[in-house]
Amino acid sequence: MTTTNKQKTQTEKAMPNGGPLERLFGSVTAKILDYMQIHSQTHDFSKQDIAKYSGVSPRHTTIALEKLEKLELITHTRNIGHAHMYKYNTESETAQLLKKFTTKTAFIEYKTTPTKEETPTKQKPTTTASTAENKQQINKEEEEEAITA
Repeated sequence: MTTTNKQKTQTEKAMPNGGPLERLFGSVTAKILDYMQIHSQTHDFSKQDIAKYSGVSPRHTTIALEKLEKLELITHTRNIGHAHMYKYNTESETAQLLKKFTTKTAFIEYKTTPTKEETPTKQKPTTTASTAENKQQINKEEEEEAITA
């Protein structure tokens, strides 16, 4: 059984429902930031790993990482062979403020999202007769009309 790249990315994505920034802004950069904020506090990751686990194409990951590095939100930590390794820049004041914003946003979402018990369930509208009974009634009426005619 073969899987497409899209299926593979969705199953390997670290946050299948998206993080707070992705849900708020819905961009490639937001997906990467969500991933990096959560997973790179103590470890650094290659561009390929960031692309794979954030669900972003390698090309878009490269573009976003360049932008995020200029903004000092992430930092290039080292090279392992040809792989460039990156980490969320916890030393940057901007990155610290963004982390607080993300945490606060996630907390507000959590507080305002109804639980399963609070979510109203949809009920099917009640009908006086089932489809089979309706057909029988129509057939009966047609027979009566044919007899009286």
